Amino acid sequence: MTDHPVTRTVMIDRTANPAPLGLMGFGMTTILLNLHNAGIIALGGAILALGIFYGGLAQVLAGLMEWRKGNTFGTTAFTSYGFFWLSLVAIWLLPALGLWEAESKQAMAFYLALWGVFTAYMFVATLRTNRGLQFVFLTLALLFFGLAAGDATGMASLTVASGYLGIVCGASAVYVAMAEVLNECYGRTVLPLWPAAAGKDAPAAAE
Repeated sequence: MTDHPVTRTVMIDRTANPAPLGLMGFGMTTILLNLHNAGIIALGGAILALGIFYGGLAQVLAGLMEWRKGNTFGTTAFTSYGFFWLSLVAIWLLPALGLWEAESKQAMAFYLALWGVFTAYMFVATLRTNRGLQFVFLTLALLFFGLAAGDATGMASLTVASGYLGIVCGASAVYVAMAEVLNECYGRTVLPLWPAAAGKDAPAAAE
């Protein structure tokens, strides 16, 4: 009886980490929109364009790339928030194009509250990643609920306060994105992300 040699093939994942792309698209668009919510700038073409292309399409692409890596959390987060931005821009543009009536404050309150619930669940998942990503999702959940409360009550002060919180949330996402890029490029911790105790078992979306 002749023994046949066993050949083993080792697959090495050499694809890039898509998380910084998704986080940067989310973070920059969130900052710009919430400068408007805080009453600092007007809602205009810059916010709409960034919402469509960077907050929207770039995040959807990042989500698809996370799917290729087998990362359920990253796929769900980036794809969902990418389509959030696209749907939000559609809500603004449809009335302007004469295709639909402007959405009521009550409907927008429910819309934002639902996204708040989704984000709260996603925040629970970040407890197995790192403190930087936890902060992003915690402040984002509070942002959605704050904006929903502002629309539900008609209190402009709630919307303005939520706008400033949104600037902090967006800036924290930019920080996490740059930390992942710089830490990988330099092969050491340039910007800390403070991994959680269970982070070693977590998906790679928030390394």
